[in-house]
Amino acid sequence: MRGSLRALRVSAHCLIRRTGEIVQYVPFDARAWHAGVSCYQGTEKCNDFSVGIELEGTDTRPFTDEQYRALTAVTQVLLAHYPQIKGHITGHSDIAPGRKTDPGPCFDWNRYRNSLNPADVPAE
Repeated sequence: MRGSLRALRVSAHCLIRRTGEIVQYVPFDARAWHAGVSCYQGTEKCNDFSVGIELEGTDTRPFTDEQYRALTAVTQVLLAHYPQIKGHITGHSDIAPGRKTDPGPCFDWNRYRNSLNPADVPAE
């Protein structure tokens, strides 16, 4: 089965479970296959230049406090190592509209952005 999954070219850098546990699949400095056909600010192939963080859940179920805390912690580490991502944090739904829906309507972007240093991630 592992070989068949590898052929699909589907992966993310990490998954944040509903408990807040962070499972890292791909090092942050390596390419993951999370975005697929995608475009961010006119640049296609987002897998080539982005980090994919998956949150366990669905579009209809709110994310947990533990997930927000873990996501904030991961993001702060990424901001420390990759300061160029400031102001460029977005969802799969923004880079592949019509094809991807996550993080979905239950994701509280204001809560997430407010949990970070406001100088790092400006509100949209």
